Amino acid sequence: MMVPDASPDPDLLLNECIFIASRSSGKGGQNVNKVSTKVSLRFDIGLSGQLDIGQKEWLVAKLGGRVSLHGILQITSQKERTQLGNKKAVIARFRLLVAKAFEIPVKRKATRPSKSSKERRLNDKSRTGERKAERSGFPDTDY
Repeated sequence: MMVPDASPDPDLLLNECIFIASRSSGKGGQNVNKVSTKVSLRFDIGLSGQLDIGQKEWLVAKLGGRVSLHGILQITSQKERTQLGNKKAVIARFRLLVAKAFEIPVKRKATRPSKSSKERRLNDKSRTGERKAERSGFPDTDY
């Protein structure tokens, strides 16, 4: 799998998302039983017209456990008391997930330990050894 050339615009991908509202559990009192405030965002990666094949494979690989066997990414929010608040939370999380999925991590440059860090490590080791030697129950006396 190759690294995609460019990351897609999450705002364009939002046009392909389906929002579903349902009744949520949680705070809200009797309002919870009457109003559908829970919001689910569903994004079918396989049917997306904005993503090319390489981007689709990359997104499925990076989001791994969040994508169903049918290639659908589902994000749900029910923390807010309003449907609009939950919809905003779901959209923000979707944007963050897409941005993080296409973020290429910087490779770590291998370095060697400095001279002072080696000395510090050896001093710590000798101090620990001395502390343990002091714990022994027998004194170091020659008879």
